[in-house]
Amino acid sequence: MKTVSTAAAPEARGHYSQAVVHEGLVYVAGQLPVVPGKPEERLEGFEAQARRVIDNVCAILEAAGSGTDLIVKATVYIADVAHWPAFNAIYAEKLGAHRPARTVVPVAQLHYGYLVEMDAIGAVRRP
Repeated sequence: MKTVSTAAAPEARGHYSQAVVHEGLVYVAGQLPVVPGKPEERLEGFEAQARRVIDNVCAILEAAGSGTDLIVKATVYIADVAHWPAFNAIYAEKLGAHRPARTVVPVAQLHYGYLVEMDAIGAVRRP
């Protein structure tokens, strides 16, 4: 197994890696809408947080030799099912024609009061 770390996504601030690559797959840890290099900067509004979460996941996938077009499965946690339509629209915009398996889980709350968190599994790009 190989761990992945990139400054293009928020630093892992607990006992975990941004991602792990194993046997051709990239397992991206749950990402909050934290601005890389500026953990104190708080994005307001669900849409801004959703875009940042997807961008963070994509930056880690790229650092691991994968990419948005190689996401196999994504899990998204939203702090109110009412945000589902907005997330779905932003996700479709960011991923385009690519339609990986996905689960959206409404939850009561997320760490630090954020509104969305996302993890993903991607395939490593073949040379």
